[in-house]
This record gives sequence, structure tokens and C-alpha cells, in this order.
Amino acid sequence: MDTPIAPAAGFVATRWSVVLAAGGTTSPQAQAALATLCQAYWYPLYAYVRRQGHAPHDAEDLTQEFFRRLLQKHYLAGIRPEGGRFRSFLLTALKRFLANEWDRARARKRGGGHAIVSLDCAQAESRLDLEPACDLTAEKIYERQWAQALLGQVLAELRAEYAVSGKTELFDAISRSLSQPRGAVPYTLIAAQLNTTEAAIKMAVRRLRARYREILRAEIAQTVSRPEEIEDEIRCLFATFGS
Repeated sequence: MDTPIAPAAGFVATRWSVVLAAGGTTSPQAQAALATLCQAYWYPLYAYVRRQGHAPHDAEDLTQEFFRRLLQKHYLAGIRPEGGRFRSFLLTALKRFLANEWDRARARKRGGGHAIVSLDCAQAESRLDLEPACDLTAEKIYERQWAQALLGQVLAELRAEYAVSGKTELFDAISRSLSQPRGAVPYTLIAAQLNTTEAAIKMAVRRLRARYREILRAEIAQTVSRPEEIEDEIRCLFATFGS
């Protein structure tokens, strides 16, 4: 559970850094890194396309076509390591695609192209239905969805670690402490539920929070171009929930 994350010295090996270092080439390593990032963060882009007024089937086609071009064409040509955050690059590239390629993409036979990224659009539509009505711009909604997708990645990895250790029940009982103020979690009730002590639960929560922060930093490191951007990205992403 207490496996440390890679030190900053290994930052150049993170996914977005690999893509940037490739300079827009089609090297297998860069393509694999980019595909992994796209698979993890496709939903905010799909949500953005939907918020632009496209119907679900059109949004699915557009998102798939965008990823196809991103992975197979030269969308990365000219970007540099100082290019910044992956989420910002993706949104800029998507806007250009929607502005310039909609007619061409629509002309393609639906279902005729190879699916580049696995999209669960039925689940995506269910998630969109749960979104509260608000006056946020499509860009602000994209930022919020990105933050939620990233935090979802972190929680999934954290839960998987607990599962390997046979502690899934403990994780499910204390994980809500991550989104609540300190002291808000009923340690006494959880201790009784798990047949342990309140002190043991408090210690488990402290370890959970520490590991959560480690994984969060590691996940964000995958999406920025320099290690000094990590803290700023954390602040930006959490600020989206206050928008």
C-alpha cells in the first residue's frame, strides 16, 4: 500500500512528456502513450461535443474521428515540450477539428471507420443526464469533467491497490473521507462495522489520504510537460469544482 511514486528525476518518462519528446512523430512509444491518455480521458471531450449541440450518434462519430486523426495524422507536429498541459492541448485540437472537419467527418459512412478508442457512449449519456443544470460555458464544463475523470482514475487505482491487499471492504468504508472534512467520517461506527478499533480506523484514513495524494500527483504528472506544473495543475483542477 505504501509503494512510493517515481521521483521527479524520472519525470521525462511520463506519458505526455513522451509524446512531446517525440515531436509529433509516429514512434510506437509516443503513439502508445498518447493512446493510453486518450482512452483515460475521452469522456470530457465527448461531453464537450455534446454540449456544442451535437446529437449522441454524431458526437460519438466526431469523437472517434478526432481520435483517429490525432493518433494517425500530424496533429502533434510542431508542438514542443513547453507546450503545457495535455488537457489544454486536447481541447484546442478538438475545437479546430470541429471548426474545420465537421463536414468531412459527417460525410464518412457511419460505422465504416475503425474505432480508435473504446467509447462507452451509453454510459456517457447516463453520466450527462446526471449533470446538474448550470450556466457554465462548454469550456468550463470540459474542465470540470476533466477533473472528475482524473480523480476517477486516481480512485480506481487506489481501490485496486486495496483489492490486491484484500482490503476492499476497508477501502469502501473509509474512502468517503477523501471528499469530506477531517472528522466528518464516523470512525466509531466504521470500527464497529469492521470489528476493529477507532484508533485503527483513524490510522487507516491517514494512510489512505497520504496514498491518495501520491497517486494524484503521479496521475497529474502524466498530463503535464514539466514537474513544476504539477502543483499548479492540482490547484486548477480542484478550482473547477468551485466554478
